[in-house]
Amino acid sequence: MQHKDEHRSSLPAVEWPTVALAVAIYGGWLALTAFHAALPWPLVMLGGGWLIAWHGSLQHEVIHHHPTRWAALNTAIGAVPLALWLPYAVYAREHTAHHATPHLTDPYDDTESNYVAHPGGVAYRLIALEATLLGRVVLGPPIRVARFWWRELGRAGREPLAVAREWAPHLIGVAVIVLWLRHVDLSLGHYVLWFVWPGIGLGLVRSFAEHRASPDPAARTAVVADFGPLGWLFLFNNLHPWHHARPEIAWYRLPALYRANPQAYPKAPRYRGYGEIVRRFGLRPHDQLVHPGR
Repeated sequence: MQHKDEHRSSLPAVEWPTVALAVAIYGGWLALTAFHAALPWPLVMLGGGWLIAWHGSLQHEVIHHHPTRWAALNTAIGAVPLALWLPYAVYAREHTAHHATPHLTDPYDDTESNYVAHPGGVAYRLIALEATLLGRVVLGPPIRVARFWWRELGRAGREPLAVAREWAPHLIGVAVIVLWLRHVDLSLGHYVLWFVWPGIGLGLVRSFAEHRASPDPAARTAVVADFGPLGWLFLFNNLHPWHHARPEIAWYRLPALYRANPQAYPKAPRYRGYGEIVRRFGLRPHDQLVHPGR
């Protein structure tokens, strides 16, 4: 821990490429929502989905203490709820727990596991619908949102104050976004269909093959060696073992770490790019649904 703290203190006070990225995302979002009526809807959907997914990647970067040394400023950059459905505070808490667990992929221990503990039941049937990449991209967004809101509703009954602390700032932010959408005459329904749904779907491409259950911890985190548009969209989080090992490293430095030693994690599942994932898993599941350790 001391070594990580010393390393973080040696990083720049402001990571300007990430600041520029945030400006591009928020500026692009404001421009696209403001001028949506002048553009054909497929172009709006393409741009809107990209910006929402890119914003999700930015939020992930902020959770790992980027782009500045000031936590409050980082939170202000990352907490804007462009995707509407997920409070940043919940995402930050659960993603931090995902990094902390030694039991990656275990549905009882890993907050981001894509496995279930037992066959049967509603959760199993819903996950089965999104077991293929096509199902994950198309049906995954409403399934993930519905499951998350149902879980949060149950948590509200057990931990009302904690839920209120996490949801109140989020709902204020959502209200501001809805007011802006009304100002630019973009209906909430069209915003969900053109921005939120495709944005969540794009983001789920990254996590689809990111982790795989294995008795060997070294074989649970995959490498997708993609440096094209999707690599940039995911801020090279597809080089996932390097990110898990060094989460304090900014996204734009990950490709250099990979190229310095591409075989640094020889047991990691490896894909040549997202094209390979589409070919192999577009219409068939990436893995079994029930965690093999359960």
